Amino acid sequence: MVILKTTGLTRQFGGLTALSDVSIEVNEREIVGVIGPNGAGKSTFTNVIAGVYLPTAGKIEFCGRDITMAAAHEKCHAGISRTFQLMRPLAGLNLIENVMLGAMFGRNFSLAESRQKSMELCTFLNIGNVERPISSMTALEIKKMEIARALATEPKLLFLDEVMAGLNKDETLEMMDTVRKIHSQGMTIVIIEHVMRVIRELTHRVVVLEWGKVLCEGLYDHVSSDQRVITAYLGEEAEC
Repeated sequence: MVILKTTGLTRQFGGLTALSDVSIEVNEREIVGVIGPNGAGKSTFTNVIAGVYLPTAGKIEFCGRDITMAAAHEKCHAGISRTFQLMRPLAGLNLIENVMLGAMFGRNFSLAESRQKSMELCTFLNIGNVERPISSMTALEIKKMEIARALATEPKLLFLDEVMAGLNKDETLEMMDTVRKIHSQGMTIVIIEHVMRVIRELTHRVVVLEWGKVLCEGLYDHVSSDQRVITAYLGEEAEC
């Protein structure tokens, strides 16, 4: 079953076209990787799907429903959640309070329900000592906390925007296991990533963007051997 479908998705900022005629499908329970050089439109694609930006043209369908012009909170309530490329914890709140925000504002749970849901997610993601301040947490722990906050909205589709960025090798392996664990629960995931090992080992399909357009898509082995992709992206310093 197709859970997300974009048709001719375009986003312009003045004279700059950040996305141009992007048409893709994501199937239920798939992990789809989105790769491409810096400036290819990966984060813009995520932001348009999530409702941060409205598209200039094109159509977005989610679970068979047209959500093209829906606001960010409406898309969240429909079942789309995401993390951000730059970590965005609220420093004035502790770990569990940060996670609770997803449950309270994404699903309108009560305070008690939000805390219970958040505790369960922290346990599931192996995040301990939930009352500690953000300042005492490692980058890996903050990233896991932000994933927990996204999951607290009870999404059907989760966008992970460069969650491996800034992690060392061991932390990357742990985060990969975290993604596998989330997927094992039936979650559909779109992962935007530069670390090719992550794309190779986790994804079912890969979409390559260049200058806001779909350059290539398919299985990792097919995409990674495409000369256009090698020239545009893999020939750069993509981390293996």
